[in-house]
Amino acid sequence: MLRVLHIGKFYPPAAGGMERVVRSLCTSAGGRLDSRVLAYNSRSSTFAETVEGVPVTRVGTWGKAGSVPVSPGLISHLRRIDADLVVLHEPNPWALLSYAVAAPRMPLAIWYHSDVVRPRLQYQLFYAPLARRVYGRAASFIVSSPALATHADALRPYLDRTHVIPFGIEERAPGDRELLLRAEGIRRRLQGPIILFAGRLVAYKGVDVLINAIADLPVTVVIVGDGPMRASWTALAARKAVPGRIVFTGEIPDDELKAYFEACDMFVLPSVTRAEAFGFVQLEAMTHGKPVISTGLPSGVPWVNRDGVTGIVVPPGSVAALRAAIQQLASDAPLRQRLGAGGQRRVRDEFSIRQMADRFVRMCHDVATPRTPARSEISG
Repeated sequence: MLRVLHIGKFYPPAAGGMERVVRSLCTSAGGRLDSRVLAYNSRSSTFAETVEGVPVTRVGTWGKAGSVPVSPGLISHLRRIDADLVVLHEPNPWALLSYAVAAPRMPLAIWYHSDVVRPRLQYQLFYAPLARRVYGRAASFIVSSPALATHADALRPYLDRTHVIPFGIEERAPGDRELLLRAEGIRRRLQGPIILFAGRLVAYKGVDVLINAIADLPVTVVIVGDGPMRASWTALAARKAVPGRIVFTGEIPDDELKAYFEACDMFVLPSVTRAEAFGFVQLEAMTHGKPVISTGLPSGVPWVNRDGVTGIVVPPGSVAALRAAIQQLASDAPLRQRLGAGGQRRVRDEFSIRQMADRFVRMCHDVATPRTPARSEISG
């Protein structure tokens, strides 16, 4: 069985988009790939454990340089690895540096999750030279959408090696009585229509645009998640909205989040920069049959949420356009139902967890045991 080592940031139960994807790749390919994970521990100690049948080594960190975990021990782990293929999940500056120093000999694939969010000068002076050194060794690159491959400057020299593997998600199990009861409780507690946002509270998510858009609308917005912008956005909500109409829940367990997806009338992802590369939460909303309002970024976000098919796409940062889209969905139940059903079909057709696993397993075998020249798989 092909031995695949994933180098990520953290690993569940730690929350995060990259973490969720690495877990899905490892668990869904069980029985076809021997998957292992190298990730950071939030503490200085290093320990190994098995999570859902996946061996995970959490390497100790000495703290952070800005938002980057510093883990000198990662280099020695990379020098000792025994695998047929390494998959390095980017952006991950310390892992990139550690890989460049350790220079393991087995084939390398890079899963490019999103563009690096750094000041331009800092990126050009430090990150770009390091990335070029490691990227030049990669036999394959993976992106989650054709748009990311098209718009990512860092990938332009490697398009002939770039493959599109969309993220996958498990479909919602029908008839989950406990979930339906929880959702009904939320609907009784909150005044509808209910709008849901879920994600890290960081500037590029554009939650301030959402708050301004619903300022005097008769709706309730539930904002799930935490992050550095929470205090600022809570204060903005207090100034702009009717008391009780914007609810900040902080981080909540997955079961509770699923209940909010089931209870809401629509999901809004108002991100304002292409740091939002895909918008996995859109898939979560779609599995629950909810229409999505997202923004027309030069990324995979509007590729996932098809305007007029699964939801409504509005210009990034436009308070007026977002407000109009919310009003349209809030006043038109048949439209919400049609778009929600379109989202469920799109998940079944394009974003199942099985499809993601099949594509990933095939790519791993092609890279680890190449028989023909690599070909681009960039398509719509």
